Amino acid sequence: MKALVQKEYDEWCERWFCKSPLRIFLFLIVLILASSWESCYGQPTLGFDVHHRFSETVRQIFPLDHLPEKGSFDYYRALVHRDRFIHGRRLSSTSTGDQILTFGDGNTTYRLSSLGYLHYATVSLGTPSVTFLVALDTGSDLFWVPCDCVWCTRSLQAGSGDVINLNIYSPKTSFTSKEVPCNSSLCKQHHQCLLLGQSTCPYKVMYLSAATTTAGYLVEDVLHLKTDKSNPEDVKARITFGCGQIETGSFLNGAAINGLFGLGLDEVSVPSIFSSAGLTANSFSMCFRSDGIGRIKFGDKGSPDQAKTSFNISKSDPTYNISVTQMTVGGNRMNVSFTAIFDTGTSFTYLSDPAYTHLTKSFNAQIKDKRRAPDPNNPFEYCYDPCPCSSKITIPPLNLTMGGGSQFPVYDPIGVFVKGNRISYYCLAVVKSSDHVNIIGQNFMTGYLIVFDREKLVLGWKESKC
Repeated sequence: MKALVQKEYDEWCERWFCKSPLRIFLFLIVLILASSWESCYGQPTLGFDVHHRFSETVRQIFPLDHLPEKGSFDYYRALVHRDRFIHGRRLSSTSTGDQILTFGDGNTTYRLSSLGYLHYATVSLGTPSVTFLVALDTGSDLFWVPCDCVWCTRSLQAGSGDVINLNIYSPKTSFTSKEVPCNSSLCKQHHQCLLLGQSTCPYKVMYLSAATTTAGYLVEDVLHLKTDKSNPEDVKARITFGCGQIETGSFLNGAAINGLFGLGLDEVSVPSIFSSAGLTANSFSMCFRSDGIGRIKFGDKGSPDQAKTSFNISKSDPTYNISVTQMTVGGNRMNVSFTAIFDTGTSFTYLSDPAYTHLTKSFNAQIKDKRRAPDPNNPFEYCYDPCPCSSKITIPPLNLTMGGGSQFPVYDPIGVFVKGNRISYYCLAVVKSSDHVNIIGQNFMTGYLIVFDREKLVLGWKESKC
């Protein structure tokens, strides 16, 4: 599986991203367009917009060459290849307020597909501040940036031949910087201090896929934030993060080359640090619109009328895992239960049997359009030719019953393949999981504000236009 994932990622990377660093630079410019916004629920929040890398919003700003056309075969195949790569991502190491915060550089993020279809934002660290483009990752914990680099990406070369220098952090140039000692509660590798003969806490994060790692030592400094209200106030939060001196694998050829912002459940993650410092509640939310635009807010607990279900927390490998007790497709109710990871970093939804077979067979039985012959190169198994007699695609309603009984209607379960200005065919955008791990991907979250309430250990959701 590992070799297959690596091969698929390499093929996708070669075709769409890794050979074109100019695209990363263009998105750095896009993020400058950030603007503040207010919470829908009247409480101060920290938030920013989220954009799919292939969204029309991004494409209208920068009509990049060689991007797969939205709705094209290559568009979906590239995203599934990326999904399969990121599924191998596993880390081997690594009193609350009521205000909601956002990054000081603005509230806009763009979800880029370079590493795990992650959400990206600009963040400012230190005094004087230095700005970084970082990937927002619910699948990892530690926040790190390139720092006093021994081996990392320092620049990009544009198609014109111009060299674009990336920001590199250094504790020596920030007068608010402080090294994290080995006896800190956040130091996970304190046993290495004696072996290395040092007092500063080292760190190393390893990914099983693509030989991707980051290593260095922990530092503490100021992260520049703003409150989310009509008259935003500056907030300087002291946080612990990784001074990444050595990067390998994907981090050297286009994936999170300027840092990774951990949103996981460990105490070293940014939401954990915010809540333990009393800056925000121990919760954050993400919102997804059908056009790829969204937002994230730190400290947001959602609203009293949102639906919710409890997380299944594993002490050895804590993730945002939930239970599904029933699926309904049209009038067919299926009593099939399974657990799944709610992962905003995955494009599509991945189910293993028996859930996959129950869902796809029931969906197929209720579709009136003609099913297309299977294509081994197509990431989706169930695809259909729309009737030329109608401009609309009619599919049966899909609904998940979560643990506790709350209903989760899925508003966008299909992928539409476009040729020219017309729909060529469409597919149920669910992939059979080959590693028995069920993942509720971002396509099932479309139309919702998703709340990751880490304080109550529940997932919340509510329809939203963001």
